[in-house]
Amino acid sequence: MSAPIVRTLSELGSRIDAWKAEGEIIGVVPTMGALHDGHLSLVTAAKAQCDRVIVTLFVNPRQFNNPDDFAKYPRTEAADAELLGPLLVDALFVPDAAEVYPSSHTTIVSVGGISAPLEGVHRPGHFDGVATVVALLLNMTRADRAYFGQKDWQQLQLVRRMVNDLKMPVEIAACPSVRDADGLALSSRNLRLSPQARRLAAALPATLFAASSQIEAGEPTEPVLAAARTRLAEAGLGPLEYLELRDAETLGEPRPGHPARLLVAIWLDGVRLIDNVGVGLREAG
Repeated sequence: MSAPIVRTLSELGSRIDAWKAEGEIIGVVPTMGALHDGHLSLVTAAKAQCDRVIVTLFVNPRQFNNPDDFAKYPRTEAADAELLGPLLVDALFVPDAAEVYPSSHTTIVSVGGISAPLEGVHRPGHFDGVATVVALLLNMTRADRAYFGQKDWQQLQLVRRMVNDLKMPVEIAACPSVRDADGLALSSRNLRLSPQARRLAAALPATLFAASSQIEAGEPTEPVLAAARTRLAEAGLGPLEYLELRDAETLGEPRPGHPARLLVAIWLDGVRLIDNVGVGLREAG
C-alpha cells in the first residue's frame, strides 16, 4: 500500500478543510524526496503527535545554486510513496513547479542575520529559496506542527527565526539526526557516493565527535579545529568549505555557557556533505 498522492493545492485544500472542520491537528514533514530512515523518523514523530500527517515532496529549484546539483538530485517518487504507505501518512503532496511558483509569483522570503554565515557564504541565495518554499508549504498545508531534522542545523534555525518573525501559527519540531552504523548522517545525497567514497565518509562524523569531546574537555578551540581539518584531509575528504564552532541558536560566535554547534561542509566524490554535532561549552572564568 502506497501513501495517497495529492498533486494540486485545490485537492489538498479540500482534505485540509475537512480535517480542520473536525478540529484535527495537522503535522507536515517537508522533504525533497529520496526518502531514507531520517525522513521516516520525522514522519513517525509527526504521527505520534498529530491527527493528520502530510509529507510534501518537492525538489525546490530555487534553493540550488548549482544547476548540475539540481539535475542530479535523486527523484524516487514511487519508492517514496511505497515507504510512506505502512506509516499511514494521510497525504503525500507532490506539486509541480507551476503549482508552487505560478508565473505570477514574485515574492521572495529572506531571513537576515542567521542566513549570512557558513552556508550563506558558500551558497549565496540558497536560504532565500529555502525560506520562500518553506513559507509556501506551511501556508499550503496549514500545518499546526512542522517537523525538521537537525542535520541541516542552520536551516532549522533559519526556519525557526522566520516562523517567529512572521508570527506564523505553526510549531517547529526538531528531531535528532539519524545516522548509519558508522556514524554518517543520513542524506539523500549519500546515494551518489561511490562505494569507496562511502567508506571514506565515516571519517567525517568520527572527526566531528572527537573534536566536540576535546572542546568540551576544555582544550583550546582553534588548535582542535586545525587538527580536525588535517584529519579530514588525511582521510581523503575535501575540499573543505568550513569546519567551525558557532553559537547553536544565532550561528554567531560561541558564547560561554551557551550551547554551541560544530558545523562542517565538505566535498567527497563530487558530493557535498554537511553535518553538525552539539558542543557543551564551559562557563567563562
